[in-house]
Amino acid sequence: MEEQVANAIEIAWNPSSDQALKAQAFDYLNQLRSDPSGWQVCLALFTKTPQHSEIVRHFALEVVNSAAQAGVIDIQALGYVRDGLMAYLRQVYGQNGAAGDPPNIQNKVAQTLTFLFSALYANGWETFFDDFLSLTYKSPSSSARDNPSGIVFYLRVVNSIHDEIGDVLVSRSRGEQDKANALKDLIRQRDMQKIASSWQEILSEWRDGSDMIVEMALRAVGSWVSWIDIGLVINQTMMDLLFQQLTRAQRAELRAGEEKVRDAAIDVFTEIIGKKMKPEDKIEMIAFLNLDTIVSQLSNSPPLYENRFTFKYDTDLAETVAKLVNITTADIVRALEQDGVTAECKEKASGLLQVFLPHILRFFSDEYDEVCSTVIPGVNDLLSYFRKIAKINPTLAAQQSAILLPILKAIIAKMRYDETSTWGEEDEQTDEAEFQELRKRLANLQQIIASVNEQLYMEAISELVGTTFENLRQSGGQMDWRDLDLALHEMFLFGDIAVRAGGLYTKNQPNNAAAERLVEMMARMVESDIRFFTHPATQLQYMEICVRYSSFFQYHTHFVPGVLEAFLQLAHHPVKKVKTRSWYLFQRLVKQLRSNVGNVAQTVVEALADLLVIQAELPSEGGDGDEMSSDDHDFADAIFNSQLYLFEAVGIICSTPAVSVDKQVLFAQSVSNPIFLDMERNLEAAKASDERALFQIHHDIMALGTLARGFSDWVPGTHSPSSLPPPEVSEAFGQVSEVTLVALESLKASFNIRTAARFAFSRLIGVLGSRILPQLPRWIDGLLTQTSSRDEMALFLRLLDQVIFGFKGETFPILDTLLTPFLQTVFAGIANPTSGTDDEIQLAELKREYLNFLLAVLNNDLGAVIISERNQPIFETLITTIEHFAKDIEDFTTAKMAFSLLSKMGSSWGGPDLAPDASNGTSPQGVTLPGFGQFMISRFSPLCWALPATPSFNSKDAQARQVLAEAGGLQRTIYAKTGMEYLEYLRNQELPSMGMGADLIQEFVGALGGSDVKGFRQFFPSFIQRLSA
Repeated sequence: MEEQVANAIEIAWNPSSDQALKAQAFDYLNQLRSDPSGWQVCLALFTKTPQHSEIVRHFALEVVNSAAQAGVIDIQALGYVRDGLMAYLRQVYGQNGAAGDPPNIQNKVAQTLTFLFSALYANGWETFFDDFLSLTYKSPSSSARDNPSGIVFYLRVVNSIHDEIGDVLVSRSRGEQDKANALKDLIRQRDMQKIASSWQEILSEWRDGSDMIVEMALRAVGSWVSWIDIGLVINQTMMDLLFQQLTRAQRAELRAGEEKVRDAAIDVFTEIIGKKMKPEDKIEMIAFLNLDTIVSQLSNSPPLYENRFTFKYDTDLAETVAKLVNITTADIVRALEQDGVTAECKEKASGLLQVFLPHILRFFSDEYDEVCSTVIPGVNDLLSYFRKIAKINPTLAAQQSAILLPILKAIIAKMRYDETSTWGEEDEQTDEAEFQELRKRLANLQQIIASVNEQLYMEAISELVGTTFENLRQSGGQMDWRDLDLALHEMFLFGDIAVRAGGLYTKNQPNNAAAERLVEMMARMVESDIRFFTHPATQLQYMEICVRYSSFFQYHTHFVPGVLEAFLQLAHHPVKKVKTRSWYLFQRLVKQLRSNVGNVAQTVVEALADLLVIQAELPSEGGDGDEMSSDDHDFADAIFNSQLYLFEAVGIICSTPAVSVDKQVLFAQSVSNPIFLDMERNLEAAKASDERALFQIHHDIMALGTLARGFSDWVPGTHSPSSLPPPEVSEAFGQVSEVTLVALESLKASFNIRTAARFAFSRLIGVLGSRILPQLPRWIDGLLTQTSSRDEMALFLRLLDQVIFGFKGETFPILDTLLTPFLQTVFAGIANPTSGTDDEIQLAELKREYLNFLLAVLNNDLGAVIISERNQPIFETLITTIEHFAKDIEDFTTAKMAFSLLSKMGSSWGGPDLAPDASNGTSPQGVTLPGFGQFMISRFSPLCWALPATPSFNSKDAQARQVLAEAGGLQRTIYAKTGMEYLEYLRNQELPSMGMGADLIQEFVGALGGSDVKGFRQFFPSFIQRLSA
C-alpha cells in the first residue's frame, strides 16, 4: 500500500500527468486523509530507507500532522509516532548522520515534533529536550557540541516551540493560553538551565564556524528571553558571547550571511530590553548593559558612519539599531512618567535620557524613512512626557527647548521630499503614499512640540517660511521645488494652532499670536509671483492654503483679484490631478469669498468657457445597462464629477451683489443655453436608448442643477429661501426647470436620468421658490414610475419633506391633488416582495421615509390633506399600513415611528383635550374629525398590546422598551382626547378580553388616569415587563 500511496502522490503533483489520472490520484489521496488509519501508512512512508522523493515525504508528514491535530491519533499512538520519528532522526541527524533533510522537510518535522511536545511533554516525554540535545553530539564521547546537522535541527525545534507557546503575537484561546503557560512553567522547572547552557556552548563552539548555527542560536535566545529568568541570559559568559558577535558590525566588508548574525545579536539586546519588569529593574539593566556604548559603537561602525551618505549604507543594520534605540527610549520615558517610581530611579532615568538623546536624533533624522519611522514611537513617548510635565509645571517648557529644538528641526527636515523622489508618476504612487503617511506621523509629533512650547514652534516655522519666500524672491523662482513644498506644507499645518479657536480673526483682529504669524506668511505667499510656483506639488499646496485660510482675504481684499487669476490659470493645468483638484478648490474659495470677489463674472465665465463643455464618457467596464447603483453619481467619468464644481463656482460668482440683475440673467443664460442645445441634439438618440446620449443628457441635467445651486444659498430642509434671487433670475431658471422636465418626461424610463433630475429638482427649489410648485405634478410623474426602485421613492419622499417644510400652506392644493396617486405608488413599492439583504434595507428605508412624510404633513399643519374629500378613498389603506408597521417585531425603529405618527394623528384630529396633561400646559387644539375619538379607541388602542403579545417579543430589549414607551404615549393621547370613555372601555372590554385580573386592570387604569405623558411612557414598558415575567 505504501508504494501505491507514493505513486498517487507523484502523479498528483507531476505537471505532466494525464488530467484524468491526476483526478483519480487526488480522489485516492483525499480518501487517505479521511481514513483514521491513513497516518500509519504515511508515517512509514516518511521514515522509510531509502528515502522517497521530497514531495512524497512532505505530503506524508502533512497527513500525520493533520491526523494528530484533529485528534485522530490517541495518546498511546502519539507515543508510537514519537518513537518512529526519533528513530528516524537519530539515523539521519544523529552521531553518524549525514547532512540531514532540506529546510522545508526540517520545518515540517519540527512542526510535528512541536505538536508532540505539546501533547506529551507534561506526561510521557519528559526527556524531550535531552533527546534532542543528544543529537548535537557526533558521539557519546564528544566533549563539545560538534554535530552541525543535529544542532541546526535542535535549534529549529527550540524556535518552533517558542512560536507555539511563547510568541505573544499569536492569537490563542483562553484554554490554549493556559496550556502554553503550564508548559512554560514546566520547562522553567525541568530543563531551562540545560537549554540556556546549550545556547552558550553552541555560541562558544561555533562563533567562527557556522553563521547559520550562530544566527539560529541568537534567534532562540532573543525569542525565549521574554519568558525565562533574565539571569540565564544576562551573565558574564553570555554577555561576552553576544559582544563577540557585535564586533562583526565593525567590519567594513562581511561575507554572505554574516549580516544576519550581526543583526540577530543586536536583536537579542532589543528583546532583553523589551522584557517586562519593574521600572527600577529595567533602568538598572539598561545601565548595566551599557547600551549607550553599544549603540555608539554601532552608530560609528563603518556600515553606518563611513558609508552613511553612500550607496553602501547598510539600511538593515540602521533599522535594527533603531529598534534598540526606540525600545530603550520608551522604557526610559516610562520610568520617568510612572507614578510610584523611586526618586533615585527617576534620577538615573533622567541621566540615561540625556545620554540617549543623540542616538534618538541620529536615527530619527536618518535619510531613509523606514529607519526614521522605527524610532517615531519612542520620540512620540518622549514628547508626550514633555507635554505632561509642561502642563504640571509650565516653567519647565523653556528648559526643554534645548531638547525640543533639535527634534523639531529633525521633524521639519524629514518632512521634505528627498532628492531622489519624483511627484505624480504612476510607478511612484506607493512611495508617495508611504511618504504622505510618514508626514502625518511627523505632523502629530510637531503638534505635541507646539503644545509643549508654542513659541519655539512658531519661531522655527516662521523662520523656515520667511527664509524660503525670501530665497524665492531673490532667485526669481529658481528654487528646488522640494524646499518650497516644505515651506508650504508647514504653512498648511501651522493652521492647527493658528485657527484652533474657530478662525484666523476675532473682532477684526488675528485671534492669537500664531494667527498673526500666519497672516504674515499668507501675505508673503500671495505677494510672490504665481509663476514662481513651477512644480505641480507647490501649485496644489498654494491653492489648498488659500482655501484653508480664505478668511485672510476677507481682511486683505486687495489680494483677491491676483489669487482668482492664479486659480483661473491653474484650472487649465496640463496635469490632470492638479487641474481637477483646482476646480474643486476654486469652488470652495469663491463660496467662502462670495461677498469679496467683486464684479469679475464676465472674466471668469470667459476664462472657464472651454472647461464648461460637457463630454460624457461611458464606464469602461461593469456597466449593467441602465441600472447603476450609485446615489452620488460616481460614474466612470471622474473628470465630470470635478467639472460640476466649476458650474457651481460660476453660479456663485455670477450671483454676487456686485453683478447687476440683467448681467446675472445674461451669464446664467450664456452657460445654460449651450447645455439646452446639447440636450436637444442628444434627445432623439437617447429616446432610442443610445447609452452615450443618455449619459450626455444625464451630465447636462446635473450641470444645470449645480449651476442653480451656485445662484442660491438655500440648503434644502433648513428653511424656505429667505432671499430668493431677483425675479428675472428665477425666471431664467424657470426655463432650466422646464427643459429638465421635458427631458425627464421623454426619458423617465432611465434610472440615470431620474437620478440627475431628482438632483436638479432639489437645487432648483432654491432659485425658483414656490414657482416650482405648479410643476410638482410633472416632477412626481417623471421621478416616480413603474420602474422606480424603493431607494428612489425614499429619496423623493425626503425631498417632498423639504418642500413641505419650506413652503407649508402653499403646497396644500397641489398635495391635495397628488396625494392619492403618489401614495398608491409608494404602497405598491412597500408591498412588492423583497429578494436579498439590499432589498430589505431599501424597504426599511422606504417605510421610514413614508412615515416621515406623513409626520411632515401633520407637523406643518397640512393634516387636512390626508382627510380631504379627494383623498378619503385611501385613508383606510394609509391607516392599515401604519397599523402593520406598529406590529412589526422585526423592525423596532419603524414600529416606534408608527406609534409616534398615530399619536400625532390623535393630537391633530381628536379635538380638544378632555383630560389635559398638566405638565405640558395647554396643548394646541387641532381639527376635530367626527368619530375619530371612537376610531382611536377601537383601532389604535389594541395596537399597543399587539407587539408585546407576539411570542418572540423581548420586553427587556432596549429598542423594544423604546417602542413600548411610544405605545404608552399613544394611549395617553387617546385618553387625553376621549377621557373617561377610554378608561371605561379599557376596564370593561379591552383589558378583560386579554385575561387581565381586576387588580392589574385597576393598576393600569389608575396609572393612565393619574400620570402625565412622561410618567405613563415610563410606566407602560415596566408594566409589560412584569406581565412577561
